[in-house]
Amino acid sequence: MCKEFLFLWLHVRRIDENILLRSSPGAQPGTMSSTTLYSITKSFIIVPLVATAVSMNAFTASINTAIAPIISNQTVVSQEDAKLQLEREEKAAKIDAYFTKYNMPLAGTGMKMVTEAEKHGIDWNLIPALAIRESTGGKHACKSVTYSPFGFGSCKINFKSWDHAIEIVATNLGGNNPRTAKAYGGKTLRGKLNAYNPPSIVPTYADEVIAIMNKIDNTTVVTTEA
Repeated sequence: MCKEFLFLWLHVRRIDENILLRSSPGAQPGTMSSTTLYSITKSFIIVPLVATAVSMNAFTASINTAIAPIISNQTVVSQEDAKLQLEREEKAAKIDAYFTKYNMPLAGTGMKMVTEAEKHGIDWNLIPALAIRESTGGKHACKSVTYSPFGFGSCKINFKSWDHAIEIVATNLGGNNPRTAKAYGGKTLRGKLNAYNPPSIVPTYADEVIAIMNKIDNTTVVTTEA
């Protein structure tokens, strides 16, 4: 009896570990995994103690049937995450290709721009377009402050790095800074751009930025095969 008990416990434990390994690296394991399998273990592991006549094969089949939906769900989530990551990489590649084509200092920040845009619910190509319009992609960043390629804050704000500047600008454009939420929150793309640089100052500003966004979107990414 003790040997059967030990074998069954190890069998369920191994299944639990396999499920966690099948989750995508970038995704948190499904919330059902540990809790559900613990319940399965708890309910089935007591069977040999109250009904010793149950065969080992029947017990194993019951475990596999119970966890099959969980394994299937983990696989689907992983595929969706992989597709989303591929889309991020394609967008980032377009941004970096555009920056690189014109020898702009912000080349290499494409993925940061994409992930911050996704985080704050703004167009993925808005931040790079602003950088191009305001400072030619960092070539003419504000001289009086550090790492300021967006003209944000009228060149009066120091940033710790390009990434830091991207984070702050994305947070504000997404309406997630309480101090500027009224200006940017809940507005369309054009509405955000009109708040960023009002038509009374530069009448064609929104159109110029949108045109640059389209150019980035239409950028051809050249890949080299190994």
